Amino acid sequence: MRIVIADDSLLLREGLQLLLTEAGHEIVASVGDGPSLVAAALEHRPDVSIVDVRMPPSHTDEGLRAAVEVRRAWPAAPVMVLSQYVEAAYADDLIAGGQGSIGYLLKDRVSDIDDFLDALQRVADGGTAMDPMVISHLMRRHQDPLESLTPREREVLGLMAQGLSNTSIAEHLTVTLGGVEKHTQRIFAKLGLLPDESAHRRVLAVLQFLR
Repeated sequence: MRIVIADDSLLLREGLQLLLTEAGHEIVASVGDGPSLVAAALEHRPDVSIVDVRMPPSHTDEGLRAAVEVRRAWPAAPVMVLSQYVEAAYADDLIAGGQGSIGYLLKDRVSDIDDFLDALQRVADGGTAMDPMVISHLMRRHQDPLESLTPREREVLGLMAQGLSNTSIAEHLTVTLGGVEKHTQRIFAKLGLLPDESAHRRVLAVLQFLR
């Protein structure tokens, strides 16, 4: 993959660059502030941009605001937020376009390099990779679209949002693969997601869940 890294920590940028390069990926830009991220993402059109939330000058939410700006100019831009913080307001804006290709992982909870690389690939491929803590924050803000789902269906959809396949969800919940597939079909029906070759219902269901 071609990747842009945006983080104000030079050590973290260098570490990520080394890790990703060793995994066979190309770093097309490495920047330390929001405006530079916007410029690099729109110039290089990478397969994914890895973005920290808090960057100069105020160290509050510049990274997320820059990512939102990128998505407004390029709605399908794949973005992986990698941060110590959950900023739910701008996370809403980031997923509002309904395009998929969004990830939000907390740095302290990324413990497996292979899982992180798999999450990056899912985002680059148009899917989602959301930390359970981020999902929890977003769910507390938006409950209405979930009223029709059973507790088990919400649990399945939450695991889908993390990027798990049906097989992995079945193993996690200790149920059959057929059971998970039935749950996903009911979720799609309740959220009004009819079969449509032009849209990926799994991604659309996750985005509805997170809004």
